[in-house]
Amino acid sequence: MAAQKDANAKKPNIFVRMGRKLKETFSELKRVTWPTFPKVVRGTCVVLVVVLAFTLVVTGINYGLQELLKLITGIGS
Repeated sequence: MAAQKDANAKKPNIFVRMGRKLKETFSELKRVTWPTFPKVVRGTCVVLVVVLAFTLVVTGINYGLQELLKLITGIGS
């Protein structure tokens, strides 16, 4: 009989379910430990330095391959 009762139980509507999920989300956000401003600045600087380094490496490789292609094909001489 309990299985039949569970089968007949209706799911809550979408707004009730979304409200529950939103409540759970806000309760999780209260437990988050946010980084301090100096940590954010330091992390941002690290990311910018790494991006700049990769940009220089890729640009150098691109320039080298472009010059090699010019040398092989004889275009631009």
